[in-house]
Amino acid sequence: MSITAERKQELIKEYAREAGDTGSPEVQIAILSERIRNLTEHLGFHKKDFHSRRGLLVMVGQRRRLLDYVKNNDFKRYEAIIGRLGLRR
Repeated sequence: MSITAERKQELIKEYAREAGDTGSPEVQIAILSERIRNLTEHLGFHKKDFHSRRGLLVMVGQRRRLLDYVKNNDFKRYEAIIGRLGLRR
């Protein structure tokens, strides 16, 4: 259900704004999106796992808040991140 350390490092390298950047909203959104995808797949098999479902909803809300933050501060960055991640909205 969680992502491996190697996959997390790949995401950080791909979405970092500069070398060593691990905390920018883009990186956080990319990591959350990967975790959301994995958990959605898990819930497809385990339909009654309500504890993980709640965790999924928390992660989706956190990603939404981060996306709103980026949208309010720099709309071009917002469009770029949703385009790269394939998020609709």
